[in-house]
Amino acid sequence: MRFAITLSDRFKPVLDVFLQAGWQPVKVFCTPVDHRMHHNKMSVAFAEQRKLPLQLSPMRPQDLEELAELGCEALLVGSYNWRIPDWKPYLKRAVNFHPSPLPMGRGPYPQVRALLEGHREWGCTCHKVSPEFDAGDILAQERFALGEADSHQMLDIKLQLALHRLSHKLADDFERLWSGARPQGEGGSYWPLWTDSDRMLDFNRTTAELLRQVRAFGDFECAAVVNNVTFFVHRAEGWSETHGFAPGSLVYSQAEQLLVATGDGMLLISEWSLYGPDAVTGCGRR
Repeated sequence: MRFAITLSDRFKPVLDVFLQAGWQPVKVFCTPVDHRMHHNKMSVAFAEQRKLPLQLSPMRPQDLEELAELGCEALLVGSYNWRIPDWKPYLKRAVNFHPSPLPMGRGPYPQVRALLEGHREWGCTCHKVSPEFDAGDILAQERFALGEADSHQMLDIKLQLALHRLSHKLADDFERLWSGARPQGEGGSYWPLWTDSDRMLDFNRTTAELLRQVRAFGDFECAAVVNNVTFFVHRAEGWSETHGFAPGSLVYSQAEQLLVATGDGMLLISEWSLYGPDAVTGCGRR
């Protein structure tokens, strides 16, 4: 089957499986690198190696019309920042691979909240592209367990493995799954992208809660204020103990490690930066 795909490197397992199944790519759409959620080095390299058309701007109806002229039979949406135009006048099929067990967790990046809320099971879903984000009929899902101490990086790898399994289901039996897709039904939830305040560490909270927050944001990093200085936390450890320090106090520092009092113990911050993950600088993380 001839297909086009929207892609970031995190969703490359989708592309790899469909290629192995004999599907033929005609065009690649990528979101520009934003140093946060979208990396496209491997995706762009694939398009260049195959000499495929590559588009880094929002998809337009005329792009869909051009796909139809290329004999494109399906659009696979692996990762995309922009709304997909109405595809039905031009293509027979369009599906989205979403990193949540829909209908829970619609939205641009549900993984962080999944960890913040302590979900013990997560998954990914393939559904038909619909006018409302992530609300189309479901073709197939793949679920997996989450552990109490799972980090953002661990969830990311588990999701990529699940995407690989899910893609095999689709590539091997696409027509039947498309025809038998089921509505998501009632009770869905939309999770908006986090805000800067969601990343802020409140040292009045327990150490366990703060460590979960650090694990949930991973490379996106949490922010903290100690001695009126704002910095960004990449890695931390901690424990519970009774102490007489005010939460947020800098108890001890050694080399570049900071020990900060929490509501019920201590947080040892071992990797941090004054600039944060969104800044483009030549300075490394401490």
